[in-house]
Amino acid sequence: MNYQAIIFDLDGVIVHTDRYHYLGWKALADRLGLPFDETVNNRLRGVSRLESLEIILENSELKNLSPDEKTALATEKNETYKTLLQAMTPADLAGEVLSALRTLRERGYKLAIGSSSRNAKLILEKIGLAGFFDAVSDGNNIVNSKPDPEVFLKAAEFLGVSPAACAVVEDAGAGIEAAHRAGMKAAAIGDAVRHGSGDWNLGTFADLLGIFR
Repeated sequence: MNYQAIIFDLDGVIVHTDRYHYLGWKALADRLGLPFDETVNNRLRGVSRLESLEIILENSELKNLSPDEKTALATEKNETYKTLLQAMTPADLAGEVLSALRTLRERGYKLAIGSSSRNAKLILEKIGLAGFFDAVSDGNNIVNSKPDPEVFLKAAEFLGVSPAACAVVEDAGAGIEAAHRAGMKAAAIGDAVRHGSGDWNLGTFADLLGIFR
C-alpha cells in the first residue's frame, strides 16, 4: 500500500502524560473518598474524560449524579491536569521521537495527531511541537471517542487524504480498533502491542522508519 499520511495518538505515543492524568484523577478521587489506583487508571486509556469519570464512579452512589454534576467533576479534574501540564517542556519529547517524525516528513508523509484529548494543542505547545503537524484532530472536534473511528476519519479529512491511504500509530487497544473501523492499518506501540490486534508491532518509535520508507 502506498501510504500518504500517518496519524499519531498523542498521549503514550508522541509524549507520555499518563502520570499527569493519574495525578489529576487521583486528586479528584481522594477528595470524593473513592478508591483509585494504577489498575483503575489503566482502564482509562484512550477513553474520554466523562467516560473515565463514569468508570471511577461506577461502584459508588455518586454514579447517580446529574449530568451537570458529573461535568463539573470532570472539569475539576481537567483543571488540575492542565495545571500539572504547565511543568512540561520540550525536554519531555524524546529525541528519538522528534528525529523519527522529521525523517518521516522528509520522506514525504503527511503527519497528523488523532487524540481524544481536549488538551492536545496545549501539550504540543509545551513540548515544542505547536504547528509541526499538518493536522490536529482532537477531543474538541469530535463527538465520539475511541473506539469510534471519528477522530481518525476527521484527521484524514483535515489532511485531504483518503482513509485507506492513512496509517495510525496507537498505544491503546481502543485506538487500534478505532483505526480499523476507520479503514486504516495500525501500528501498535507500548500497551497496544499486548492487545495483539495491531497490523505492525513496534518495539520503539523509531521502528516506524523501517515500515514507512
